[in-house]
Amino acid sequence: MAAKRKAKELTVTATHQLTKNMLRLTFKGEDLASFPENAEGAYFKLAFAGDDANKPIMRTYTVSKHRPEASEIDVDFMLHGSANGQIDGIAAPWAIQAAVGDKVSLFGPGLATFINPEADWFLLSADMPALPALTANLSLLPTQALGHVVVEILSEQDKQDLPVPTNMEIHWVINAHAGSDASPLNDAIEQLPWLDGQVSVWAACEFKTMKKIRHYLRNVRAVAKPNLYISSYWKQGLKEEEHKVIKREDAA
Repeated sequence: MAAKRKAKELTVTATHQLTKNMLRLTFKGEDLASFPENAEGAYFKLAFAGDDANKPIMRTYTVSKHRPEASEIDVDFMLHGSANGQIDGIAAPWAIQAAVGDKVSLFGPGLATFINPEADWFLLSADMPALPALTANLSLLPTQALGHVVVEILSEQDKQDLPVPTNMEIHWVINAHAGSDASPLNDAIEQLPWLDGQVSVWAACEFKTMKKIRHYLRNVRAVAKPNLYISSYWKQGLKEEEHKVIKREDAA
């Protein structure tokens, strides 16, 4: 029988409004000593109380910053409102209310999947929930890397300073209706000038948009499988548990 996963108990030590729709929380705890050295970009699960006291609700997030010497991590929460203006989900509302000293349980981290750095040029793309993982991938690129970074955000006020190599161009896509059928992130990628040589791609975003981008890169641009990582981090209108089901179906 597999060993039961052990929760890491963390404490909120700081909250910071990173951009208009992104909130950063800092967590500290002795249990973070077991985190790997290079944990930025790795995923983990936060546990929240549900109706069943014996079965917490899990939500997946990414390590934005890791300071092992201080036993700290930063975690970014996208604050996306529904049609009635309320913040969706369970994790983001909790983060908004979180105060220094609050406790939370963490499980993980899991292994991150990073971009293949062996290429002539690079294409990286993400929407806001995938921004921390995108940032971790950017930090792995060669200093003189060429290519494009395409990021979908909710508003102009959600632009961040990203570690984009000097010779790469960043394209900001403003979409106030994240997860909409319009998929402006895909449109922006299709309009990019395609460079010569072998490309390496890392992309993560909403499920419907991911499928469109994947079709374009596989069937139109014929990106080689070892150089193509693309994943959906969420699907509009679905809870994480429901999203996991359609991801498995899509993979099959």
